Amino acid sequence: MDFNGHMANTAYLNLAADVRMAFFAEHGFPPSEFRKLALGPVVRKEELEYFREVGLYDTVTVTYAVLAMSADGARFVIENEIWSAGGERAASVRSTGGWLDLRARKLVAPPPDLLAVFTQVPRAPGFVELPPHSKS
Repeated sequence: MDFNGHMANTAYLNLAADVRMAFFAEHGFPPSEFRKLALGPVVRKEELEYFREVGLYDTVTVTYAVLAMSADGARFVIENEIWSAGGERAASVRSTGGWLDLRARKLVAPPPDLLAVFTQVPRAPGFVELPPHSKS
């Protein structure tokens, strides 16, 4: 909760991350699988935009969409929108990131089975294909 009695800004970011993690877990990629692969999603930038107030115990719905992605899936821009129980958009979280090889500490394309799951995330209207990542 923030000083005004609303959901704190970090709570929006946590909701967005929880939805993304739940999606992958429900599609065969729980955290344990990412550890086995020594691979993980990394966020380089997040933007949080507010539209309506959300109270501490208000019920919300969180959506998940891909705004942009490279053909190999190594880089992406995703958006989670937070909607009030009354159907009003309360906030959006835009995350720019990629897949990090946890051993080499480099951005990599995800393995084909993970890419196949990631491509099941709905694409936003106006989806853009990003250029491939640089391997240097």
